[in-house]
Amino acid sequence: MPHYLTVGHLLRQLQALDPNLPVRLAVNPDFPFTHYLAAKVVVRDGKAFIADDGQEDYLPAEVSDALAWA
Repeated sequence: MPHYLTVGHLLRQLQALDPNLPVRLAVNPDFPFTHYLAAKVVVRDGKAFIADDGQEDYLPAEVSDALAWA
């Protein structure tokens, strides 16, 4: 996996998933929470930006483990 994710890399990872599966952003390994993603993608300066749309809950420990944050 490249350090800088591209749209192509992200699409390849998501293609095999159920399209109705909710998506959350895991943030900050020292204070792990899940965040909603905003629905709008903005492209500027050759980059695609997806905004955080608010905090949901604590990140499950299993996810922290899978991300090697524990």
